[in-house]
Amino acid sequence: MLIDMHMQLRVRSRALVCLLVLALVGTVTTAAAAPRPPTPATAATAPTNTVSTVGAAANAAATARWGDRRLDEVAFLTTHNAFTNYEDSRWSSVNQSESVRAQLDNGVRGLSLDTHWYERSTWLCVISFGSDCYPSDVYLCHGDCKTFAGATYALPRQTFHGTMQTVVDFLATHPQEVVTVFLEDYVGADQLQASLGRVNGLQNMLFRADEWGVRQHGWPKVADLVTSGKRLLIFSDRSDREHLGVMYDRSWTVSNFWSLGDLGNDVSCVSRWADVPLDRQEPGFRRLFTMSHHRNVPTVLTAALDNGAKLRNRIAEQCRSATGGRDPNFVSVDFHRLSDGSGHTPASIVAELNARP
Repeated sequence: MLIDMHMQLRVRSRALVCLLVLALVGTVTTAAAAPRPPTPATAATAPTNTVSTVGAAANAAATARWGDRRLDEVAFLTTHNAFTNYEDSRWSSVNQSESVRAQLDNGVRGLSLDTHWYERSTWLCVISFGSDCYPSDVYLCHGDCKTFAGATYALPRQTFHGTMQTVVDFLATHPQEVVTVFLEDYVGADQLQASLGRVNGLQNMLFRADEWGVRQHGWPKVADLVTSGKRLLIFSDRSDREHLGVMYDRSWTVSNFWSLGDLGNDVSCVSRWADVPLDRQEPGFRRLFTMSHHRNVPTVLTAALDNGAKLRNRIAEQCRSATGGRDPNFVSVDFHRLSDGSGHTPASIVAELNARP
């Protein structure tokens, strides 16, 4: 009797195993036989009118956003010392409250940055207990990169290529926007080139004035920059890097003297460079006008006093006449989101400039 029972259990077990195997085989066969999802059309198999349709749509969007205005006919909100802020690093004295990315997200389209070469310091690494062990590179500092932590540099150290990657990444996700970077430049051309070379996607977006024949034909329409993808402009106060696509500011712009003075009462609009007057005229070409509007020492209180009606009146009453009747293309301020309660903010003033015929 026991033998018969064991035999029956073996038969049942084998039957169950067979059923399980058959079920698994059926599942695998069914999965293998299931149709695959269609693959996206490649460039070779896409309809012939796809590219032209996309191009037409891009042109229409760019025209709707920018109209027929040339680059020298539009205004951009610009932040002075954009890298000294409370979010990107631990600065004790700042010019802006939010990170570079947040500035871009909140409408800023011009950034001023200070580039310095930092040579790796074993001594700083040791006395900081390992918190300041950074390699030699181009960093954003407000003076010497080793002197006063929080004042002339901040931790974590801000690499130039890292901040430029932030700019390029923003442009990649905002295809209708144009961003301009102004460099107070203290590094060699080869050092700057190496740093820019580490920014993924930068070369595809970099606008080169020489390739566009700007000196001969004037600035292109902003819509043309957008549709071409060349939506990043870089200026430097050094002249030996035009071959990198970095324009020498004194060759391409006019600029007023940068300071409102300690008390903020110097609202005159005079040239930053004695040999480049604000109303300079050149045949077939008009320089971009960068207007600085900030004090020697930035504070939240003084920026709020300066950024509203004073800024608007200075443009209308001083700078417009000093430049021969033109408006600024770049309006550079500290603490760009602050104002005096007049109802005018740097952003609204720039919007008002862009609405002028």
